[in-house]
Amino acid sequence: MTHSTGSPVTDEATDVFMNHRELLFGLVYNMLGSVADTEDVLQETWLAWSGRGADGIANPRAYLVRIAVNQALQRQAVIIRRRETYVGPWLPEPLVADDESADDPVLRGESVSLAMLVVLESLTPLERAVFVLNEVFGYAHTEIADIIDRTPAAVRQLAHRARDHVLARRPRYRAHPRVRQEATERFVRAALGGDISELMEILAPDVTVWTDGGGNRKPAGLRPVHGRDKAVRLITSYAARRGPQELDLRYRRVNGDDAAVLFQGEAPYAVMVMDLTPEGDRVNGVYIVTNPDKLTHVHKDQDEDEEDQ
Repeated sequence: MTHSTGSPVTDEATDVFMNHRELLFGLVYNMLGSVADTEDVLQETWLAWSGRGADGIANPRAYLVRIAVNQALQRQAVIIRRRETYVGPWLPEPLVADDESADDPVLRGESVSLAMLVVLESLTPLERAVFVLNEVFGYAHTEIADIIDRTPAAVRQLAHRARDHVLARRPRYRAHPRVRQEATERFVRAALGGDISELMEILAPDVTVWTDGGGNRKPAGLRPVHGRDKAVRLITSYAARRGPQELDLRYRRVNGDDAAVLFQGEAPYAVMVMDLTPEGDRVNGVYIVTNPDKLTHVHKDQDEDEEDQ
């Protein structure tokens, strides 16, 4: 984001905004599930902030959060309309950390898994805003009431509905990072190698596979695939059509979890995120994003390329 500077007032406004940009990005991205839309909302927030100026604002953080959250709520209407004409399953735009950004606070702090973002898609925009503010960022109901201009009682009701809905679809658990990494690597090896017996072993019986190609990748399923047998057929057919030697595999953290990123040459081809059973020993959800429009922020690591040569 570029800002015109020159006057002390503008410089101060820029510094204040940039000091809060990480928080604003996390809030808005978790509300929208789209990096591009998040950047647009932050640009609108910056314009509103710089036009107003910091003078006389006792709490710049609260002021900026209020602007960003309400801009994001307005943006939701645009996203919902866009989704109505979207081809096939819609998945959030993955936040992929490369080696240089692995310690980026935006990517490691307040990380909401891709699987959780999919659940949040089923909430109303207001329920999702309240859930993100309260459950992810720890805002009190009274603070949220000021941000979204609702009564504390209304916010409590929204929070209760959102929490019940999320817990019904996603129990509170998180597999140990080492278990996640091992299960992810085991699944990817079996998937790329077309190893049917290994896939049958690691996939849960009720596994679901989502493939988001947005109509830009062929073939991509037009609806999620449920059940282990169908999932194995889908995954092995991909491996048979596109040999693993054509794709370059990298393990990266995606929305805070270990995941696989496939490159075709220098261009990102797919991001694969696995969701595990509570025990952590089986894969019960596979999220594959192949839509190039959702992979524009994914870059190959140059240092790894040089080491491989």
